[in-house]
Amino acid sequence: MVYLATGEVRDAETAARVKIHKNRRDARWTTIETPLDAASALTEFTADQVVLIDCATMWLSNQMLADRDLTQAQTGLISALRTCAAPWIIVSNEVGHGIVPDNALARQFREAQGRLNIALAAEADLAVQVVAGLPILLKGDLP
Repeated sequence: MVYLATGEVRDAETAARVKIHKNRRDARWTTIETPLDAASALTEFTADQVVLIDCATMWLSNQMLADRDLTQAQTGLISALRTCAAPWIIVSNEVGHGIVPDNALARQFREAQGRLNIALAAEADLAVQVVAGLPILLKGDLP
């Protein structure tokens, strides 16, 4: 199993959270840290692997902070998912359920995350939203 980590450690709080995540994974996991170029990493996997991408929201934040072209980055990620030999699972956040942010950057992020989630769900065979620890099936059939 492959854990594709998109988070970047920029402060002590994030470092502590990353440490907790790493400690939860046992020796069966291979961790690849790829905060900006998940698309390239996805080309390396084989059909006998399973890839967990954690998470699309951090990946998008990284793209924005690096001043990347979001349309190009998203297109590259979706293309890589389509051709990835391994089955993949993506963790993402739904940030559009709250209030409309009061600043332009936060509104831009909220809209970009919504577009990314729509694109990811379109590629997925199964989409599940988890609210209060309860799975809500959005697309596909649970095994």
